[in-house]
Amino acid sequence: MRALIPWRLSVLAILAILWVLVLFPSSAHAHVGSPNVFFEGSAGPWPVRIIVRPPAVIPGLAEIAVRVKEGSPARIQVQPVQWKAGLKGAPPPDEARPVRGDQGLWSGQLWIMTAGSYSVRVKIDGPAGEGVAVVPVAAVRTRTLGMQRTMSLVLAGLGLLLVAGAVTLVGAAVRESVLPPGEEPDLRRRRWARATVVGAAILLTLAVLGGRKWWASVDAEARENLYQPLHIATAARRAGDGRLLSLVIDDPRWHEGDHSPLTSDHGKLMHLFLLREPALDTLAHLHPVPEDESQDRFEVSLPRPLPAGRYRLYADIVEETGFAETLTSTVDVPSLTRGIPAEGPIGPRPDPDDSWRTGGAGDGALEGGFAMTWEHDAQPLRANRETELRFAVRDASGQPAALEPYMGMLSHAVISRDDGKVFVHLHPVGSFSMAAQEAFEREGDNMPGMDHGMSGMSGITTNEISFPYEFPQPGHYRLWVQVKSAGAVRTGVFDADVRP
Repeated sequence: MRALIPWRLSVLAILAILWVLVLFPSSAHAHVGSPNVFFEGSAGPWPVRIIVRPPAVIPGLAEIAVRVKEGSPARIQVQPVQWKAGLKGAPPPDEARPVRGDQGLWSGQLWIMTAGSYSVRVKIDGPAGEGVAVVPVAAVRTRTLGMQRTMSLVLAGLGLLLVAGAVTLVGAAVRESVLPPGEEPDLRRRRWARATVVGAAILLTLAVLGGRKWWASVDAEARENLYQPLHIATAARRAGDGRLLSLVIDDPRWHEGDHSPLTSDHGKLMHLFLLREPALDTLAHLHPVPEDESQDRFEVSLPRPLPAGRYRLYADIVEETGFAETLTSTVDVPSLTRGIPAEGPIGPRPDPDDSWRTGGAGDGALEGGFAMTWEHDAQPLRANRETELRFAVRDASGQPAALEPYMGMLSHAVISRDDGKVFVHLHPVGSFSMAAQEAFEREGDNMPGMDHGMSGMSGITTNEISFPYEFPQPGHYRLWVQVKSAGAVRTGVFDADVRP
């Protein structure tokens, strides 16, 4: 036995290195953005705010928070409905539970098994009756799971223990298993045992290396399947006395059948947002139109007041399956060429709902002498904390301004962190897509008491608007809040510092 100790220590040292390499995977890149989905509305007679926090790793658990604003429900159930499976193929609903210490807040978890377009159905029962709210969710894989260092060390130690035991058993079996009791192994048998130990160590080493190679291939495949938005190519050019912006979805996946045709959201196939870098002193909210039925080439006329410069570009689209995503890029907008008349109409006509605002954050002044104020207390904004962004609008005389629907909503808000790594397009009903909700309704995910969106403006009183949100990261943010009053779209600009 003493003769085998040096060999065993050498073998264990080699295997220790290999096991550590296997059990310490490289770090994964986390998804950046604003992945949580917010719903402000009602489930039948129950006014609610729902937050769906989808998993970054799929299969994974989605966190569902349901805040009931009035009344005391007896039961809340949550259920995931996958687009292809429909309500008939959905798993049974899970029970949400009241959160201790927070009156009206319920919490639940749902398994999301595959990536794709989902709806989360929230059913509420109680003395006031029964109601259902449907929250569309685009479930995507954004990262792979790493392993905690402590767990890696524990598993590495256990693995080494198993390897040491296997090597010891092989050596003992060759050296002593066939000898009569009390008989000592001779030199030849001890040498043969040493050779067998070395052979076993080599085989185990090859097994570890093979396992590591297999794991690396599986990990590489998982990383390749992480969600990436469709790639787009953009270009802005002068056209007569104006400028045109073209956008081409040139991603091969678009033409390989991985995506379904686009559907209109708020009456538009695409909502395009342009933010001028680096000062974020200009916002344009435009609506390109496709050049043909392929829906891969879009074009839009740029507003004349839009200053030249480099712009971040965010294009919101929704597929017929209810899958909503934001395509991102940058584009250099040239200056206008004066004195060159246009020869007939060039490019599509500007959409009547196109809007823009130049200038940084100010004192809440809006176009036409209107004013907007951000109604918030002195408490600092915190990342990953539920909040309500509330604004009030007054006309040029200082009286509450009557708000009008703007593309089916009483307001649109755009929030971006100064580095561009967080961007979200909000409505008073939340951050979900109305078109996605309608897509699930067409698939039969509909019943009495379901909220279809407009009732989600319950927080609006005359000249006030509010948005449910949760800043995903600390940092400096700029907010653009758009309303329509007296027939014109008016945009307020505000800055916010969000603490950890």
